[in-house]
Amino acid sequence: MHFRIRLCTHLVSAASLVALTLPGIAPAQEKAPAPKTEKTAKAPAPTTVVATVNGVDITRADLERAKKVLLSQNRMEMQPMNAEMTKRVEEAALQQLIAKELLYQAGRKLEIKDMDKQVQDRVAQSKARFPSPAEYEKTLKEMNMNDKDVETFAREDLVIGNLVEKEIASKITVSDEEAKKFYDENLDKFKQPETVRASHILVGADAKATAEEKKKAKEKAEAILKKLKEGADFAETAKKESSCPSSAQGGDLGVFGKGQMVPEFEKSAFSLKPGETSGVVETQFGYHIIKLAEKHDAETTKFDDVKERLAQYLKNQKVQKGIGDYVEELKKKGKVEILAK
Repeated sequence: MHFRIRLCTHLVSAASLVALTLPGIAPAQEKAPAPKTEKTAKAPAPTTVVATVNGVDITRADLERAKKVLLSQNRMEMQPMNAEMTKRVEEAALQQLIAKELLYQAGRKLEIKDMDKQVQDRVAQSKARFPSPAEYEKTLKEMNMNDKDVETFAREDLVIGNLVEKEIASKITVSDEEAKKFYDENLDKFKQPETVRASHILVGADAKATAEEKKKAKEKAEAILKKLKEGADFAETAKKESSCPSSAQGGDLGVFGKGQMVPEFEKSAFSLKPGETSGVVETQFGYHIIKLAEKHDAETTKFDDVKERLAQYLKNQKVQKGIGDYVEELKKKGKVEILAK
């Protein structure tokens, strides 16, 4: 089984750089204004070596790319960065690159069948996640990468993944007792709140509406309610009469819990029984008629229902720790030099 190594503050893998970063680049957003800073020295050249791992160079370009990945995966790319934050991000990104290189070097000693074919398949999968070839090329440019870089990262991803599976993951197990202990000690994580599924018809009348407009809106809502009581189909009526975008779905709002709707709407919806229709309910948006489809009581998910997923979660946690320990051993046996100031 292949385990994708997650991007975190302790480790970055080729999988993070290819499979997660490239397809996961979000549409451009307006950047927040950066704080004023004093003039700094000229930035180092992309080819400047910032670290070496057993004689293999890590360049400034590698580091800048890894920083972008780290910021993106932690959703910090649009945030202004002060000097301290910038330093912490750079240090974390460099440690990730060092860990990745150590794992890659160790992984190259293990055989992988059909390596070239697997690399090409993985590159094709990365490209397929983009809406168009143009978007793919645009993202490569933003990351200062080319197709050869993508192939390199795909190859590293395979090598590291193979190493992690054979040397770490395959040797880790999670017993039912461990899973049950975690479950018992974290019951709050398995509690499901009370939820309902409801549809509504809205006759809009917002805060800017005049008293006369509100009066007419309420009268219209009452007239609609009368038709519903006489047998009119709720979904069809919602499509014709409701001013809410949910009208396209027959007024269906889907499943929601407490705290997700305005108080007046929530109180009415949760007081209904499945199949019942409310009276006219006034909120800041206007006048609603609510029909309840389903009600689900609060409950705690049973252990047997989550046992397999929980065991996988705990195994992933052990794998992450195993990777960290493995990297530390590789550092002791190898030679890592950090040259960046």
